[in-house]
Amino acid sequence: MTSPDPETLSHWYPVAMVGDLTHATFQTMLLDRMIEISHDENNAFQALCGNRPLPVQERYGYLWTSLGEPVRDIPAIPEAAEADRRLVCCGSIAVHASGLRVVENFLDMAHFPFVHTNILGAEPETEVRRYQIETREDGAEIWATDCTFFQPQAALSASGGILTDYTYRVAAPFSTLLYKTCPASPERQDVIALFVQPMTATRSRAHPVMFLIDDSSSLGGLVEFQQFIFLQDRIILENQRPRLMPLDGKYEIPTMADRSSVAYRRWLKGKGVTYGALS
Repeated sequence: MTSPDPETLSHWYPVAMVGDLTHATFQTMLLDRMIEISHDENNAFQALCGNRPLPVQERYGYLWTSLGEPVRDIPAIPEAAEADRRLVCCGSIAVHASGLRVVENFLDMAHFPFVHTNILGAEPETEVRRYQIETREDGAEIWATDCTFFQPQAALSASGGILTDYTYRVAAPFSTLLYKTCPASPERQDVIALFVQPMTATRSRAHPVMFLIDDSSSLGGLVEFQQFIFLQDRIILENQRPRLMPLDGKYEIPTMADRSSVAYRRWLKGKGVTYGALS
C-alpha cells in the first residue's frame, strides 16, 4: 500500500457518476484505500473508509470525496451555470496508468495527428505552435494559453476542419480542463474537463465531463464521441513505461511542444506530489 503525500491528500476526487449509483452500496478505490459509497431513502450519499466517514459533495454530475482535509474546493467552472450549456457526463473509464500520466496526456497537443488521426489532427498539419504558460491563483493552478491546432473534426457538431483555439487549465494535480473553440458558436468556448481518480499509484479511473453549446447532437452521440477519443488515449497510456511518471528531467527529453508537460512536472515537484510519480 502506497502512502499518499500531504498535497495529494488535500484535494477532492470524483469516485462515481451520480447516475450510476443505483445500488444500495458501491465500492471503489481511492489512493490505495477502499471506499464504500451508500445512500439513504432520501438519496443522501455517505462515504466510508473503513469506519471513518468521509466528506461528500455532488458536483458536475459526479460524487466527490476526500481522504484528507481539502485546502481548496472542487475546481470552479463558471460555464457550468450557463443556461444554454449541456452537461455531458461521459462515464468512468479505468486506466492502468498513473493518474499524473493521464493528466499529462490530456495536456499534449503533439499526439493529435498520430493518435486521433482525422479527428483532432492529421498529417501534414503536425506543428504545435508556440504557446504561453502561466500560473494563477497564487500558484495553485497552471494555465497554457494561446494554443492553436488544426483539427479535421474538433467536435461531434463540427462539419469541417478548423484552426481550433485551446486554453488548458490544471486546477489540481489530478484535475484538468480545456477551453476550446465551439463550432456551433465560434465567439464562445466549449469546456471539457478530465477529473482523475487515482485508485492506486499506477491505476486510475478517468471521469470526463463536458459543458457544451450543442443543441443538435444526441446525448448518446456526444458520450460515444468523447469515449472514443479517450479510449484511443488509453492505448498509449497503458503502454507507457515506467507506469509512474518521472518528475526529473533526466528520464525523458522534452521538446518545445512539451512546454505544458515540463511546467506540470515542475509544478508537481514544487508542491511535493509523489503519489503516482517516479521517485
